Amino acid sequence: MKQIILDTNAYTALLGGDEHVLNMVASAEIVFMSVFVLGELHAGFSGGSKEKQNRTILNQFLSKPSVKILNATAETAEVFGMLKNKLKQAGTPLPINDVWIAAHGIETGSIIVTLDQHFSKIAGLRLWNGA
Repeated sequence: MKQIILDTNAYTALLGGDEHVLNMVASAEIVFMSVFVLGELHAGFSGGSKEKQNRTILNQFLSKPSVKILNATAETAEVFGMLKNKLKQAGTPLPINDVWIAAHGIETGSIIVTLDQHFSKIAGLRLWNGA
């Protein structure tokens, strides 16, 4: 079963019509949206000129049968702690939300669909190559 997690920038690229992201989403059996990605999206929507429209589009996307919201669990927190410590020891910190998203990726075995290269600093994380 092909499971993916959309990062914030991949969701934005999807809405912008990025053919590669669209194909990845179309080929996935499950598209996970991490609660941390949702937080980043809502932060971006807040106060914007298209806040209501953006929320409506997001809610329509979330209502699709193949889209599932990933909430943080005790296992997510455990994986997060391990990742954050490894990144700190290696001197390669990542933005905190991206560590949580990576934890969700490891927890679920999903492919992270992102345009951010810094996720490659996490050994064992399954990443989309962008094409």
